[in-house]
Amino acid sequence: MMTCNMDFSSDNRMGVNPQILDALHAANQGPAAAYGHDDLTHSLDQVVGDFLGAKVATFPIISGTAANCLPIAAFTPPYGGIVCSENAHILRAECGAPEFFTSGSKMLPAAAQSGRMTAEGLAALLASYPAAATDTTVPKVLSLTQVTECGTVYTLDEIMALTRIAHERGMMVHMDGARFANAVVALGCTPADMSWRAGVDVLSLGTSKNGTICGEVIVFFNPDRAENFRRYIKRAGHMMAKQRFVSAQIVAHLADELWRHNASNANAMARRLHDGLARQEGIAIVHEVEANIVFVAMPEAHVQALQAQGFAFHTVGQDPAGSPVVRFVTSFMTTADDVDHLLGAISQACA
Repeated sequence: MMTCNMDFSSDNRMGVNPQILDALHAANQGPAAAYGHDDLTHSLDQVVGDFLGAKVATFPIISGTAANCLPIAAFTPPYGGIVCSENAHILRAECGAPEFFTSGSKMLPAAAQSGRMTAEGLAALLASYPAAATDTTVPKVLSLTQVTECGTVYTLDEIMALTRIAHERGMMVHMDGARFANAVVALGCTPADMSWRAGVDVLSLGTSKNGTICGEVIVFFNPDRAENFRRYIKRAGHMMAKQRFVSAQIVAHLADELWRHNASNANAMARRLHDGLARQEGIAIVHEVEANIVFVAMPEAHVQALQAQGFAFHTVGQDPAGSPVVRFVTSFMTTADDVDHLLGAISQACA
């Protein structure tokens, strides 16, 4: 009898691609230079540059928090401000890490619609911090989360509109790409289109949610701006001695379009879940399903029934009517049988 995966709580909780494990085994054959001076790490600028279609400077990191906050800190002085969506991960779920790494800069949340900041909202926020004023916070970095915390995806036009406003103000643009691959697949664009061509200056390219163990890459699209960045990494305690084992994961993740295969499956399974939920009585889809995250409102009795059967997911609040809002996340490991098993359990609860 086939056993279905019942964990829809996070793509971080899934396992690792066999190709990634094979790459780690290959990297384990004999000694290699430490602290990022190994051949695999030296190859990353070329490998990631080919993926993104640009000349880049890359810095592999094991932590998504550090991958977001260290590049932001490189451009934000203590009196500076970090503009992000009002529900951005760096604002809501990093335990004050941006403020810590920048020695006290201020988070400046902008209003969002289903997780997406608007150009009008960004312009209004920046207008409240006059560039000529000497007694206010100076907005220095715009950080965009792609995929958003609501599971939605900024279009290329939306990204370009936001980056244009930020650059006109003299700000740098950072992209939190923890689910970068899912967004590229969702938009049907190239990685270049969604990053530097759209005005992104520095990218936190995530792979841990898409099949690796711990592989995040900080990518500077202007290598000159990364001249002293290794010192930021060292000072923060993120200079790994055996760096090759992180770099090996990233190289394997980008090889043979493994990243696209994994993200395509995760997105397709979220769409399958969405389509099945849309046919259920008493279930309301909360946000557009554009990548691999599905938010729905359902009666409390349904939530309890699913939990009693062993399904794992997060309850993230209530809708205006008071019903719990549930988040389901699919991954590269999610199968059609997994989704159908969940839909069957929901259908039974609805009966």
